[in-house]
Amino acid sequence: MNIEVSIQDYFFSSNPADASAQEEISPETWETWFHRWMETLHLDIPQADTYELSLRLTDDKEIQTLNAQYRHQNKPTDVLAFASLEVDCPQPMDFLEDTPLYLGDIAISVETATRQAQQQEHPLKTELAWLAAHGLLHLLGWDHPDEDSLTKMLNQQETLLQVIGLTI
Repeated sequence: MNIEVSIQDYFFSSNPADASAQEEISPETWETWFHRWMETLHLDIPQADTYELSLRLTDDKEIQTLNAQYRHQNKPTDVLAFASLEVDCPQPMDFLEDTPLYLGDIAISVETATRQAQQQEHPLKTELAWLAAHGLLHLLGWDHPDEDSLTKMLNQQETLLQVIGLTI
């Protein structure tokens, strides 16, 4: 299984003073993380040789705009996920053999992630991984409409962080 991650680095590219925090998470590191997470999860999605997703690292202003537009909540948030797969939507097998399966888009506010990392007293790298894992789970159909499902999702996020050698 392959995973291709398109990284749109709006935040660090427009905030050079903060770029040093991003240096430790290279595009290859992101791809490795998502690859290991996909291998770890028991997927209830169509099987494909290659999966694709987009990761956008942004600021509070842009994520607030997205949050208002798509969730009708006019405030910044830490992570948004826009899944492209429909539940129970089978894909023709010959299509999946030749074409990567696009999972969707994840947007993370690095400003919010930075504040949360400081509050939790762990590195920004850990917070960004935590939020990316949360976004990936949403792309794969996980949700948390109640406390029980939120607890299960948070436990799965902890497992995913352990897979890449991080802890929260």
